Amino acid sequence: MTTLFAFYVLIWPALTLGVLALIIRAVIRDRRQARVESRELV
Repeated sequence: MTTLFAFYVLIWPALTLGVLALIIRAVIRDRRQARVESRELV
């Protein structure tokens, strides 16, 4: 039971890091595309 609880607690930082990486990657891609099209990001 302890191992399962430890896995449950430790999976959240991993999931959060994955989502954060996905968001950062998308923002960088949008920023580059906006720069190519000579427009603002927002």
